[in-house]
Amino acid sequence: MNFRRWVIGIFSVLTLGLLIFIAGYFVIYMNGHTLLQKNMEKLDMAEATVVYDRNGNEFARLFMQNRELVTLDQVPDKLEQAIIATEDQRFESHAGVDFWSIGRAIVKDIVARDLVEGGSTITQQVAKNMFLSADKTFFRKATEVSIALALENNFGKDEILEMYLNRIYFGNGAYGVKAAAERHFGKDDLEDLSLLEIAVLAGMPKAPNTYSPTNNPDKALERAAVVLSLMKDQGYITEEERREALNSTLGKPAPRGDGSASAMKDYVLEQAALVTGKSEEELRIGGYEIHTTVDAKAQQAMDEAFANPDLFPEDGPKQVAQGAMVIVEPKTGGIVAMNGGRNYVEKGFNRALADRQPGSSFKPIAVYGPALETGNWQPYSILKDEKMSFGNYSPSNLSGKYAGEMTMMEAVRRSINLPTVWLLNEIGVDRGLRFAKDLGIDMDAKDRNLAIALGGLTHGASPLEMARAYGAFANNGVLAETHVITEVLDTDGHRVYAFEPSEKRVMSERTAYYATTLLEAVTQKGGTGTKANFGRPVAGKTGTTQLGLKGVKDSAGNRDIWFVGYTPQYAAAVWMGFDETNAEHYVKSGSGTAAAMFAAVMKKAMEGMEVQDFKRPSGVEEPKEVEAPAAIADLSGFYDAEKREAVLTWSALPEAEGIEYRLYRKVEPFDAPAEMLHASDSTTVIDISGAAGKKYMYYVTAYSKETELESAPSNVVEVVVPGEGEGAGIGDDLPVLPDILPGEDGAGGDGAGDDGQETGGGNGNGNGNGNGNGNGGNAGGSGGDAGQPDQPTDDDEPVDSDDGEDADAPEGL
Repeated sequence: MNFRRWVIGIFSVLTLGLLIFIAGYFVIYMNGHTLLQKNMEKLDMAEATVVYDRNGNEFARLFMQNRELVTLDQVPDKLEQAIIATEDQRFESHAGVDFWSIGRAIVKDIVARDLVEGGSTITQQVAKNMFLSADKTFFRKATEVSIALALENNFGKDEILEMYLNRIYFGNGAYGVKAAAERHFGKDDLEDLSLLEIAVLAGMPKAPNTYSPTNNPDKALERAAVVLSLMKDQGYITEEERREALNSTLGKPAPRGDGSASAMKDYVLEQAALVTGKSEEELRIGGYEIHTTVDAKAQQAMDEAFANPDLFPEDGPKQVAQGAMVIVEPKTGGIVAMNGGRNYVEKGFNRALADRQPGSSFKPIAVYGPALETGNWQPYSILKDEKMSFGNYSPSNLSGKYAGEMTMMEAVRRSINLPTVWLLNEIGVDRGLRFAKDLGIDMDAKDRNLAIALGGLTHGASPLEMARAYGAFANNGVLAETHVITEVLDTDGHRVYAFEPSEKRVMSERTAYYATTLLEAVTQKGGTGTKANFGRPVAGKTGTTQLGLKGVKDSAGNRDIWFVGYTPQYAAAVWMGFDETNAEHYVKSGSGTAAAMFAAVMKKAMEGMEVQDFKRPSGVEEPKEVEAPAAIADLSGFYDAEKREAVLTWSALPEAEGIEYRLYRKVEPFDAPAEMLHASDSTTVIDISGAAGKKYMYYVTAYSKETELESAPSNVVEVVVPGEGEGAGIGDDLPVLPDILPGEDGAGGDGAGDDGQETGGGNGNGNGNGNGNGNGGNAGGSGGDAGQPDQPTDDDEPVDSDDGEDADAPEGL
């Protein structure tokens, strides 16, 4: 009896379960049929998303434009098989839903305690992509199932597969398999696809951007290997075909595009996807409103300039000289305009986001900014400019000339290397790294070295990062969060996303203002960036990186050229170079070319905007320029044979307080640097160290302990120490001789002899600052040129070409 009741109970439960299943299936089926009938137009329609600029005007439309429809008879059998093997192995046998796959997905979801597995068939993917969002909820899944069943009842398998191949997204703006083949491999005819290319395409729907052969070729090939294994396991290809495919290469599309606002459009789409959590595909077809910080006028000015080949370096035989530019608004952090390169291809390589070595444009970020932030330095502080090494690191001035000392202002204005490295060593590399990081530059652990002073970074920096960083100088030390999306609305006007402004102080107002003072000088007469001047107050810095190619000797050649600058309203970065630098493709001009591009774009972009000056913040004093003490003019000396000593005397300066007198001596033939014999406040020095039969040259300088500045050298006195048995040798007062000591305009700095063995004279004390010691007489007198700027190597460009001292960061530092 109990057994009978048990059987009847089981039967009743099963019957009830079957009835519920039938009823549920019927409800799902009818629901799917109804949804399909109501939304048949979605099989061939998608609503465009509109992008608006900062003024609320339409800037661009995002829609399914890159699509070319194909019929199934135009699709190679291997491509159909690859898709089925990868996406839906039981496609030919199920009725739209694979309950085995759904069961597996449910188990994985339970284990993960989240909705992680799709379990969707090809039919379900058609249903999802055409009618539903990508949200992973059980309600959405049930609706997807119902529509899939309806599709199977209204269309044949070939029709559904054709819908899938024409509808699915393949990354880089390509919708449908034909557009994908053309976009990624440059092949109009699908029959021309190789087995490896077929496998790559079949593997992309799972994660189109991740497995894009254009963006991530290595990951694309890894995924293709999985697809080929699935095809082999399911009998579509042989092991030999699989191996041959893995050993083949992928085709590449021919360059196309006109370099228009595509880079900005692509960036807007990428950022909208990031901030909303929606896929690019959903955004393209969802009818959204995307409001941005884009200034259409600035974007147009940039695109027009990038279309002008005269504004770029000379092209190579196989590559065009490339470039990238970004403009940001320092006060808000809004990205105003962006160009990713000449002949930019939609969803292509955006050079505005790519890292390159920044050269001297990095000096304000890694050295001068953090030095000013300590409070111990100001624009007219004195820096050393002497040939020296820092452990194993031996930087040099490109000109090979050294002034001994110079102001920070002069070092920045002329982009001199040695003082920059010396200053970073003084303040500490860690301080420079922290400052750069605070400005948003992603520094590597390997960057903890002095090479960052000259822009020698492990990974480099992108134009967007550089523009953002300089924007903090323009914004009185405050770094606003960089963004391009301000708001996203759905088709019903509901807000999907709204930007919340944020900012942080990364330096004091004093530091920002003093940095601007330094960088303004770069764009004015005598600076390396005068070509960036376009009639408004502008500050900025040039940058180049050395060519460093074996077998290529071109003093004017560079890998990268930069100009990064700002006005009170806009900050911008310009990079130029080649995508692949080699012996045939390198930049043959200086950073003046990048500065000229900056001026050309900014002049048009800011036309009609109020002309503003850089304002000194309240409580910040103007930096004060200090002068070196006056030179001693009455040095006299003689040799006292009886006492066997040389006696040197001079008159004290009127401002004697805080003055230290430094006596220097050189021995004949005067081809070695002078040595400092004595330093004190005394105006008489007795030298008993002279050797018999030698002739010595003496001069004296005045050094201010307060300003740390040293005067120009005095007149020169020669003293002869008599040999054994000779009489007294009394030296005469001598004037400053051009071939002995440097004077105004660097006189005597190069010596008299072509072989560099003649008297180079002096100690690097030329009248540019009149300071420094121990560098004259080096290979015929490398000192003494402080009175003149180092000359550029490109005769076609004046000092602003930046060629004189800015090719400073060798590749790989």
